[in-house]
Amino acid sequence: MSRDLNVLGEPLTPCCHSPKTGFYRDGFCRVGPEDTGVHAVCAIMTEEFLAFANAQGNDLATPRPEFGFPGLGPGDRWCLCASRWQQAADAGVAPPVILSGTNERALEFTTLATLRQYALDLVH
Repeated sequence: MSRDLNVLGEPLTPCCHSPKTGFYRDGFCRVGPEDTGVHAVCAIMTEEFLAFANAQGNDLATPRPEFGFPGLGPGDRWCLCASRWQQAADAGVAPPVILSGTNERALEFTTLATLRQYALDLVH
């Protein structure tokens, strides 16, 4: 169980176990010192975002088994770099987010108000 907090100040919940996501591939959007990309945003992939990421040089759709990366499709959950998610939000193509699974470190790159605009779990 992760001791990290989410953007709501509560214990971080899993983002996805199939495919196994997170920088540490433990299903959580945990951020540690090795994660210089700050993979903090628990997002649900969309065609628009995947095309945007690919245009930025980050092909998330192609499997890379040598890195334990299955390749993503629409509907898959994945821990995204917070800066890339904010870049996508600025471009109008940010994927939906799960606030309970989004690490508080995402707030270094975006605001809770912005994340709430894309949230699928608005329970607070």
